[in-house]
Parts: sequence; structure tokens; C-alpha cells
Amino acid sequence: MHSLGAEEIIFIIIFLVLYLAYTYRVFTVAKRVGQAYSNILPKFLLRSAIFALLIVSLLGPSFGDDKKEIKAVGKDIMIAVDLSASMDANDVAPSRIEKIKYELKNIVDAFSSDRIGLIIFSSESFVQCPLTYDQNALNLFIETLNTGLVPGSSTDFGSALNMAHDKLTSEDAPSTQQKSKIIILISDGEDFGDDTESAISKINDTGIRLFSLGVGTEQGSKIRTRRGFRKDKSGNDIITKLDSRSLENLADQTDGEYFEINKSKNEVGRLISTINAIEGELKDAKTVDVSANKYFYFLMAAIILLILDLVTTLKIIKI
Repeated sequence: MHSLGAEEIIFIIIFLVLYLAYTYRVFTVAKRVGQAYSNILPKFLLRSAIFALLIVSLLGPSFGDDKKEIKAVGKDIMIAVDLSASMDANDVAPSRIEKIKYELKNIVDAFSSDRIGLIIFSSESFVQCPLTYDQNALNLFIETLNTGLVPGSSTDFGSALNMAHDKLTSEDAPSTQQKSKIIILISDGEDFGDDTESAISKINDTGIRLFSLGVGTEQGSKIRTRRGFRKDKSGNDIITKLDSRSLENLADQTDGEYFEINKSKNEVGRLISTINAIEGELKDAKTVDVSANKYFYFLMAAIILLILDLVTTLKIIKI
């Protein structure tokens, strides 16, 4: 039962005082006209029972031994985002990195019951946000993403994948079901690192699944800078193109899948659906009391007695 509030208690007291005054008046009048108390008593008891049932109904009684086990099931997801200079290309409007920032917020929203971490990388890797359930914190970190956050202009998948693997298998992320641990690698696919194969081997050994998301087009585009466009050593404009084959190869080697964002298609929705289909790991379980509020039984009884009170009258005194 829930406790009564101050206003409820005041109304009950006022009603009780008025009812006792009414009862006193009825018995007084009955005495004056010579009416036997035995004729008055049934009505008094009936209305007292109605009043008591209404009070009990107001308290919202719950009874029974109904118990339910609540299980918290979720996945651990590390997202590695490429912040190399090529992510400033605008072959995907408004730019590759801005498009990814928008889609990352959709991904975070879709996995609200899962722990998500964020790694940023180019030639080096850094943990931008550790595994967390805090969506607000994740969205704040996502909003700050730009290609100036990490040193170097080239891309090294191996560094990011090794870091993601280590965070998912650390003591802070224990698990008996490695399939519930996932890496999402987001890049334009231009990998210039040397440790990618060893990182993939580690990921396979632990059973973690890697999903890759490519962003860009095969035609590619120039890389805009504050002074115009990025140029090579010969002074020519650099054209950066999506290398989907390298990203597909990574996903194929780790029982994952490749998805793509380009001018004509956006497969983030399919990525979300695929990961949602993966069974999560039991994180916590507790038993709670789910006994339902049974107020309506007492309210129904009070209504029946009230109807009975209305249809029955005394011959001498009408109460």
C-alpha cells in the first residue's frame, strides 16, 4: 500500500467528523421519536463499511506472491572513428566527418541499453570515451570530433583495432560471451599501417566481431583545407577515394560485415539492425515484487454496498 498524503488525510478526517456528527444526530432523533436503535444500527454499520472500504481502496492495497526476474542484457561496443585528413573530403555532403558525426548519434541512440566506447585515430589512436551507458556524454564527445584532434594525416587501422580489442577484453569489461563484444571501424578505407594483420589475428582469437563502415565514393574528391585544397609533394591536388575492399576484407576475416555511406546509399540502418540481432550478454539480474494494485476489489465492494444503501429505507426514519 502507498502512504496517504497530507491532503488525503485532511479530507478523511473532515469526512469522518461530519459522518460522526451525522450519526449522532440520527441516533438522537431516533431516541426522541422512540425508534429502536436496532432499526438504526444496520444502516450505520452498512455506511461504516462503505467508508472503510473506500479508505482501503484509496490506500491501493497490493497482495499476492507475484515475483518477476528482471534481466539486464546488453553488448559492449567500441567504435573506432578515422580522423585522418582524408575525412575532410566532401564527396559525401557536407563532408565525410560531418556525415559520420550525424550517423554516430543515431547509432548511440539505437543502442541505449548497451555500453559504448569511442576511439579516435589516424596514425595514432586515443580513447575519446571509455565504455559507458551515458548517452549524453557520448554525444558530447561525438560533437567535438574533427580531423585536428589527432596528430598525423595518414591512417593506421592496426593501432585502433589493437586498442579496441584491449578495451573490450580488459578487466573493466569482463565477459564469458565474446560474441556480445563488437568493434565498429569507421573509415574511408585508406590504411597505411603495418599492424593491421596482427590486430585482426587477436580479434579472431577472442571471438570479437568486427563491423566496418566505409564513407566516401570511388570517384573521390579533393581534401579542403583553410588555404584551399591539400596537395602532394609535387604540388598537385590530392584526390582521396573510398577503399571499400580493405574494409570488406577486415569484416570478412572477423565474422563481421561491411556497410557503406556514399552519395547514393546509406547503410547505417542496416548496420544497426544487424548488430541488434546479435544476442547480448546477461549483465545483471534481480527479482522484483510485481504484485498488482488490487484497489478495485474494495472499490467494487463499496459501490455494491452503496447501491444497497440507496435501495433500502427505514419505515419510520429515512436515513
